[in-house]
Amino acid sequence: MTSLPPGKGLQETYAPHNACFGCGPANPKGLRIRSIPQGDEVVCDWTPEPHHEAFPGVLNGGIIGALLDCHSNWTAAWHLMNAAAATTPPCTVTADYAVQLKRPTPMSEPVHLSARVVDSTADRAVVEATLEAGGKICATCRGTFVAVKPGHPAYHRW
Repeated sequence: MTSLPPGKGLQETYAPHNACFGCGPANPKGLRIRSIPQGDEVVCDWTPEPHHEAFPGVLNGGIIGALLDCHSNWTAAWHLMNAAAATTPPCTVTADYAVQLKRPTPMSEPVHLSARVVDSTADRAVVEATLEAGGKICATCRGTFVAVKPGHPAYHRW
């Protein structure tokens, strides 16, 4: 398995010019998550800001969905890259994903994302992820992420 440069996430390492709202390092108004492989999982700690609030003290559900979607997508890309013994991840997109909001997510501390691949083929991966705050699971996600081919609008986006 490939390792990352110290202090860098998958996004900064493989897609420094990506402008995606959720995971793009080049989007100054985005969430700018940093997904880091850790064993057979990929993890991320992210701190909400006041403008991410849904109502007093609670993180917006749409932001939760974006965090889980982008983090899961990078988990899939990392897995597919390693499974193919490639040096760069394929450009992957979300085919489907479902989020379950289990409890209100507090804004008062960082959230912790954890994701792992539960099934895969050569060009797609099914990922399960959790979002925790205060040691409690606040949301879960399961999604399918697909490596795109030339001609797809997302091809070469990284």
